[in-house]
Amino acid sequence: MFRGDIFSNPTTILLYGWGDARPKHLAKYVDGYRALFPAAKLVVVLCPILRCLYQTLEARSKAMTPVISACFGSSRESAADHKSSTQNRILVQVMSNTGGMYFAATLNAYRQRFGQCFPHHMLVLDSTPGSTSFLQNAGPWSRAMALGASGYLPGMPFIVTQAMACMFLAALHGFGWLIGASSAAAYSVAAVNNEELCARGAMRLYVYSKEDDIIYWEDIESHAAQARQRGYQVDMDMFEGTPHVGHMRMHSEQYWGAVGKTWREAVGGL
Repeated sequence: MFRGDIFSNPTTILLYGWGDARPKHLAKYVDGYRALFPAAKLVVVLCPILRCLYQTLEARSKAMTPVISACFGSSRESAADHKSSTQNRILVQVMSNTGGMYFAATLNAYRQRFGQCFPHHMLVLDSTPGSTSFLQNAGPWSRAMALGASGYLPGMPFIVTQAMACMFLAALHGFGWLIGASSAAAYSVAAVNNEELCARGAMRLYVYSKEDDIIYWEDIESHAAQARQRGYQVDMDMFEGTPHVGHMRMHSEQYWGAVGKTWREAVGGL
Protein backbone atom coordinates (compact mmCIF):
# COMPACT_ATOMS: atom_id res chain seq x y z
CA MET A 1 0.00 0.00 0.00
CA PHE A 2 1.28 3.46 -0.93
CA ARG A 3 2.43 5.73 1.89
CA GLY A 4 3.76 9.18 1.05
CA ASP A 5 5.61 11.55 3.33
CA ILE A 6 4.05 13.97 5.78
CA PHE A 7 4.82 16.93 3.53
CA SER A 8 2.84 15.60 0.54
CA ASN A 9 0.09 13.54 2.20
CA PRO A 10 -3.40 14.97 2.73
CA THR A 11 -3.84 17.18 5.75
CA THR A 12 -7.60 16.51 5.72
CA ILE A 13 -9.68 13.66 4.30
CA LEU A 14 -13.38 14.41 3.85
CA LEU A 15 -15.50 11.26 3.52
CA TYR A 16 -19.18 11.34 2.51
CA GLY A 17 -20.91 8.01 3.17
CA TRP A 18 -23.59 6.49 0.99
CA GLY A 19 -27.25 6.98 1.81
CA ASP A 20 -28.11 5.89 5.37
CA ALA A 21 -24.66 4.36 5.94
CA ARG A 22 -23.85 4.18 9.65
CA PRO A 23 -20.44 4.69 11.27
CA LYS A 24 -19.86 0.92 11.44
CA HIS A 25 -20.39 0.68 7.67
CA LEU A 26 -17.70 3.30 7.02
CA ALA A 27 -15.16 1.96 9.54
CA LYS A 28 -13.19 0.03 6.89
CA TYR A 29 -12.79 3.21 4.83
CA VAL A 30 -11.57 5.08 7.89
CA ASP A 31 -9.12 2.24 8.62
CA GLY A 32 -7.91 2.27 5.02
CA TYR A 33 -7.25 5.99 5.02
CA ARG A 34 -5.59 5.76 8.43
CA ALA A 35 -3.19 3.16 7.03
CA LEU A 36 -2.57 5.16 3.85
CA PHE A 37 -2.29 8.64 5.37
CA PRO A 38 -1.88 8.25 9.16
CA ALA A 39 -1.32 11.94 9.93
CA ALA A 40 -4.42 13.24 8.10
CA LYS A 41 -7.48 14.58 9.90
CA LEU A 42 -10.56 12.56 8.95
CA VAL A 43 -13.96 14.23 8.65
CA VAL A 44 -16.81 11.75 8.10
CA VAL A 45 -20.22 12.97 6.89
CA LEU A 46 -23.23 10.70 7.41
CA CYS A 47 -25.82 11.10 4.65
CA PRO A 48 -29.46 10.25 5.49
CA ILE A 49 -31.51 9.77 2.33
CA LEU A 50 -34.89 11.15 3.42
CA ARG A 51 -33.51 14.38 4.85
CA CYS A 52 -31.56 15.04 1.68
CA LEU A 53 -34.59 14.51 -0.54
CA TYR A 54 -37.02 16.80 1.27
CA GLN A 55 -34.61 19.59 2.26
CA THR A 56 -34.09 22.61 0.04
CA LEU A 57 -30.63 23.41 -1.30
CA GLU A 58 -30.45 26.27 1.20
CA ALA A 59 -31.22 23.92 4.11
CA ARG A 60 -28.73 21.29 2.89
CA SER A 61 -26.04 23.92 2.46
CA LYS A 62 -26.63 25.32 5.95
CA ALA A 63 -26.34 21.81 7.38
CA MET A 64 -22.90 21.48 5.77
CA THR A 65 -21.48 24.60 7.47
CA PRO A 66 -19.90 22.52 10.28
CA VAL A 67 -18.15 20.42 7.63
CA ILE A 68 -16.48 23.54 6.23
CA SER A 69 -15.47 24.59 9.74
CA ALA A 70 -14.02 21.13 10.40
CA CYS A 71 -11.89 21.38 7.25
CA PHE A 72 -10.82 25.02 7.40
CA GLY A 73 -11.55 26.24 10.93
CA SER A 74 -14.35 28.48 12.13
CA SER A 75 -12.64 31.82 11.49
CA ARG A 76 -13.70 33.87 8.47
CA GLU A 77 -10.26 33.98 6.89
CA SER A 78 -10.02 34.59 3.17
CA ALA A 79 -10.47 31.77 0.69
CA ALA A 80 -6.95 32.51 -0.58
CA ASP A 81 -5.59 31.23 2.74
CA HIS A 82 -7.32 27.89 2.13
CA LYS A 83 -5.60 27.40 -1.21
CA SER A 84 -2.06 27.27 0.17
CA SER A 85 -0.82 23.90 -1.11
CA THR A 86 1.70 23.62 1.71
CA GLN A 87 -0.89 24.05 4.47
CA ASN A 88 -4.16 22.60 3.16
CA ARG A 89 -4.10 19.40 1.14
CA ILE A 90 -7.62 18.03 1.02
CA LEU A 91 -8.76 14.68 -0.33
CA VAL A 92 -12.53 14.26 -0.75
CA GLN A 93 -14.28 10.90 -1.13
CA VAL A 94 -17.94 10.77 -2.15
CA MET A 95 -19.95 7.55 -2.08
CA SER A 96 -23.12 6.96 -4.10
CA ASN A 97 -25.57 9.62 -5.25
CA THR A 98 -26.67 10.57 -1.73
CA GLY A 99 -23.10 11.30 -0.71
CA GLY A 100 -22.85 13.38 -3.88
CA MET A 101 -25.88 15.43 -2.89
CA TYR A 102 -24.33 16.35 0.44
CA PHE A 103 -20.98 17.11 -1.21
CA ALA A 104 -22.73 19.41 -3.69
CA ALA A 105 -24.38 21.20 -0.77
CA THR A 106 -20.92 21.65 0.76
CA LEU A 107 -19.65 23.14 -2.51
CA ASN A 108 -22.57 25.57 -2.51
CA ALA A 109 -22.09 26.48 1.16
CA TYR A 110 -18.38 27.19 0.59
CA ARG A 111 -19.05 29.40 -2.42
CA GLN A 112 -21.75 31.31 -0.53
CA ARG A 113 -19.34 31.95 2.33
CA PHE A 114 -16.11 32.68 0.46
CA GLY A 115 -17.17 33.48 -3.12
CA GLN A 116 -14.89 30.84 -4.64
CA CYS A 117 -14.87 27.15 -5.50
CA PHE A 118 -14.11 24.57 -2.82
CA PRO A 119 -10.30 23.99 -2.73
CA HIS A 120 -9.12 20.39 -2.78
CA HIS A 121 -6.39 18.31 -4.40
CA MET A 122 -8.32 15.14 -5.19
CA LEU A 123 -11.88 13.85 -5.46
CA VAL A 124 -12.80 10.15 -5.32
CA LEU A 125 -16.23 9.36 -6.78
CA ASP A 126 -17.20 5.86 -5.63
CA SER A 127 -20.28 4.43 -7.39
CA THR A 128 -21.46 7.90 -8.43
CA PRO A 129 -22.82 9.98 -10.13
CA GLY A 130 -25.68 8.31 -11.94
CA SER A 131 -28.59 9.40 -14.07
CA THR A 132 -31.03 11.98 -12.69
CA SER A 133 -34.02 10.57 -14.62
CA PHE A 134 -36.81 9.71 -12.18
CA LEU A 135 -38.19 6.84 -14.27
CA GLN A 136 -34.75 5.28 -14.61
CA ASN A 137 -33.92 5.71 -10.95
CA ALA A 138 -37.20 5.00 -9.16
CA GLY A 139 -36.36 1.31 -8.83
CA PRO A 140 -32.72 1.62 -7.70
CA TRP A 141 -33.40 4.59 -5.39
CA SER A 142 -36.39 2.92 -3.70
CA ARG A 143 -34.32 -0.23 -3.28
CA ALA A 144 -31.51 1.74 -1.64
CA MET A 145 -34.00 3.47 0.67
CA ALA A 146 -35.58 0.14 1.58
CA LEU A 147 -32.17 -1.32 2.41
CA GLY A 148 -31.41 1.67 4.63
CA ALA A 149 -34.77 1.41 6.39
CA SER A 150 -34.66 -2.36 6.93
CA GLY A 151 -32.99 -2.01 10.32
CA TYR A 152 -35.78 0.27 11.53
CA LEU A 153 -38.65 -1.89 10.22
CA PRO A 154 -37.93 -5.42 11.46
CA GLY A 155 -40.32 -8.03 10.17
CA MET A 156 -41.72 -5.95 7.31
CA PRO A 157 -41.32 -7.67 3.92
CA PHE A 158 -38.69 -5.95 1.80
CA ILE A 159 -41.04 -5.60 -1.17
CA VAL A 160 -43.51 -3.66 1.00
CA THR A 161 -40.78 -1.33 2.27
CA GLN A 162 -39.57 -0.72 -1.28
CA ALA A 163 -43.11 -0.04 -2.51
CA MET A 164 -43.59 2.55 0.24
CA ALA A 165 -40.27 4.17 -0.67
CA CYS A 166 -41.24 4.25 -4.35
CA MET A 167 -44.57 5.94 -3.57
CA PHE A 168 -42.79 8.53 -1.43
CA LEU A 169 -40.30 9.25 -4.21
CA ALA A 170 -43.10 9.58 -6.76
CA ALA A 171 -44.96 12.05 -4.54
CA LEU A 172 -41.78 14.05 -3.96
CA HIS A 173 -40.96 14.09 -7.66
CA GLY A 174 -44.50 15.17 -8.55
CA PHE A 175 -44.45 18.01 -6.05
CA GLY A 176 -41.07 19.19 -7.32
CA TRP A 177 -42.34 19.12 -10.90
CA LEU A 178 -45.40 21.18 -9.95
CA ILE A 179 -43.35 23.95 -8.33
CA GLY A 180 -40.56 23.81 -10.93
CA ALA A 181 -37.85 22.87 -8.43
CA SER A 182 -34.58 21.20 -9.47
CA SER A 183 -34.00 17.90 -7.68
CA ALA A 184 -31.11 17.40 -5.28
CA ALA A 185 -29.77 14.69 -7.60
CA ALA A 186 -29.83 16.92 -10.69
CA TYR A 187 -28.10 19.73 -8.81
CA SER A 188 -25.36 17.47 -7.46
CA VAL A 189 -24.53 15.84 -10.79
CA ALA A 190 -24.14 19.27 -12.41
CA ALA A 191 -22.29 20.84 -9.46
CA VAL A 192 -19.38 18.41 -9.57
CA ASN A 193 -18.61 19.47 -13.15
CA ASN A 194 -19.09 23.19 -12.47
CA GLU A 195 -15.73 24.94 -12.06
CA GLU A 196 -17.38 27.74 -10.08
CA LEU A 197 -18.17 25.16 -7.39
CA CYS A 198 -15.70 22.28 -7.79
CA ALA A 199 -12.03 23.11 -8.40
CA ARG A 200 -10.97 22.18 -11.92
CA GLY A 201 -7.32 21.78 -10.91
CA ALA A 202 -8.03 18.83 -8.62
CA MET A 203 -7.38 15.25 -9.73
CA ARG A 204 -10.46 13.06 -9.94
CA LEU A 205 -10.85 9.28 -9.60
CA TYR A 206 -14.02 7.41 -10.59
CA VAL A 207 -14.36 3.88 -9.15
CA TYR A 208 -17.25 1.80 -10.48
CA SER A 209 -18.33 -1.54 -11.95
CA LYS A 210 -20.66 -2.95 -14.57
CA GLU A 211 -22.32 -5.10 -11.90
CA ASP A 212 -23.60 -2.10 -9.91
CA ASP A 213 -27.39 -2.37 -10.10
CA ILE A 214 -28.09 1.03 -8.51
CA ILE A 215 -25.76 3.39 -10.40
CA TYR A 216 -25.15 2.32 -13.98
CA TRP A 217 -21.62 2.33 -15.34
CA GLU A 218 -22.66 4.08 -18.56
CA ASP A 219 -23.84 7.11 -16.58
CA ILE A 220 -20.56 7.29 -14.65
CA GLU A 221 -18.50 7.10 -17.84
CA SER A 222 -20.69 9.77 -19.44
CA HIS A 223 -20.12 12.09 -16.48
CA ALA A 224 -16.37 11.43 -16.59
CA ALA A 225 -16.28 12.23 -20.32
CA GLN A 226 -18.07 15.51 -19.68
CA ALA A 227 -15.58 16.29 -16.90
CA ARG A 228 -12.66 15.76 -19.29
CA GLN A 229 -14.30 18.03 -21.87
CA ARG A 230 -14.53 20.75 -19.22
CA GLY A 231 -10.85 20.49 -18.33
CA TYR A 232 -10.93 18.24 -15.26
CA GLN A 233 -8.12 15.71 -14.78
CA VAL A 234 -9.75 12.29 -14.65
CA ASP A 235 -8.64 8.76 -13.69
CA MET A 236 -10.99 5.79 -14.09
CA ASP A 237 -10.83 2.41 -12.34
CA MET A 238 -13.46 -0.19 -13.26
CA PHE A 239 -13.79 -3.13 -10.86
CA GLU A 240 -14.86 -6.65 -11.82
CA GLY A 241 -17.85 -8.33 -10.21
CA THR A 242 -18.44 -5.76 -7.47
CA PRO A 243 -21.83 -4.42 -6.31
CA HIS A 244 -22.78 -0.85 -5.47
CA VAL A 245 -20.20 0.68 -3.05
CA GLY A 246 -18.68 -2.80 -2.75
CA HIS A 247 -15.43 -2.22 -4.64
CA MET A 248 -13.18 -1.66 -1.60
CA ARG A 249 -14.72 -4.57 0.30
CA MET A 250 -14.05 -7.08 -2.48
CA HIS A 251 -10.81 -5.72 -3.96
CA SER A 252 -9.13 -3.65 -1.25
CA GLU A 253 -5.63 -3.83 -2.74
CA GLN A 254 -6.81 -2.55 -6.12
CA TYR A 255 -8.94 0.10 -4.43
CA TRP A 256 -6.30 1.63 -2.18
CA GLY A 257 -3.70 1.28 -4.90
CA ALA A 258 -5.86 3.43 -7.18
CA VAL A 259 -6.39 6.04 -4.45
CA GLY A 260 -2.65 6.21 -3.73
CA LYS A 261 -1.73 6.43 -7.42
CA THR A 262 -4.15 9.28 -8.12
CA TRP A 263 -3.03 11.13 -4.99
CA ARG A 264 0.60 10.96 -6.18
CA GLU A 265 -0.52 12.48 -9.47
CA ALA A 266 -2.46 15.18 -7.61
CA VAL A 267 0.52 16.32 -5.52
CA GLY A 268 3.30 15.58 -7.98
CA GLY A 269 4.59 19.14 -7.75
CA LEU A 270 4.76 19.28 -3.95
